[in-house]
Amino acid sequence: MLRPAGLALAFALLPLSLPASAQSPPTYPLWPDAKTGPSPEVGDANHAGDVPTLTAFLAPKEKATGAAMLICPGGGYGFLATDHEGKQVAEWLNSLGISAFMLKYRLAPKYHHPAPLDDARRAIRMIRFRAKEWEVDPGRVGVLGFSAGGHLASTLATHYRDAHEVPGDAINGFTERPDVAVLVYPVISLNTDFAHRGSAVNLLGKDAKPEDLAALSNETQVTDNTPPTFLVHTLADTGVPVENSLAFAAALRKHKVPFELHVFEKGKHGLGMGKGAPDLGVPGEPAFQAWPALCATWLKSRGFLDRK
Repeated sequence: MLRPAGLALAFALLPLSLPASAQSPPTYPLWPDAKTGPSPEVGDANHAGDVPTLTAFLAPKEKATGAAMLICPGGGYGFLATDHEGKQVAEWLNSLGISAFMLKYRLAPKYHHPAPLDDARRAIRMIRFRAKEWEVDPGRVGVLGFSAGGHLASTLATHYRDAHEVPGDAINGFTERPDVAVLVYPVISLNTDFAHRGSAVNLLGKDAKPEDLAALSNETQVTDNTPPTFLVHTLADTGVPVENSLAFAAALRKHKVPFELHVFEKGKHGLGMGKGAPDLGVPGEPAFQAWPALCATWLKSRGFLDRK
């Protein structure tokens, strides 16, 4: 980690929305000044739904371990399941003493790659940049993603960039590499017979080039430096087949990256914490509700539950 060059992000210290109560987490814009963004348009400020943000669910001080997790909800890169794959997850992480930061990244049809990845990269750097303010350890920041959010999380874990000084933007003085990755029924491949076609089209368009699909098929992008990973899937998942997690686990194994993989027999795609999403037609699955406890044990083994 490099020392920030200055406080060029003073504009980002104010939240986009102020909390209505002590229980309402503040939301911050990722790109308050479009001139510092990675593309000409970083969301129309006149349309709040178009602006990528980070919502901070800080762990209670009496429980806080100092660890943090960036949450990437799923939705096929076309919408975001911010309740059962966002808010509920943040509340669970807070119960473990982990501060959670829910990412609202840019989506199709208006935005395509690299916009979602740019948002995830910016978000993890923002967490580290504001670590002192948010009382988190910049050396214990992970990423957790569901479905297409799992693809985004695995993309961050395999396509991260190291810290580099950029005059006028001190946030780039921090690495984008997550210290751990948690992938729940993730989309991993975009160019195989088990790829999730909808995510591929939303991310790269209908006429995506084969080389672009290959570059974002993350089972082929794992290296020795990919962070330790926890994976969860079900055999019954027909939306995003289990082969996605199996392929990523095989790649991690090949590169000797520590990982833990849990495959449950039953359960439809989109279960979230296991209780499902009735409003989306996804019933709960009791067995799948075991994964958060298994993940908590794994996070403890990685030092994320130790108070420092």
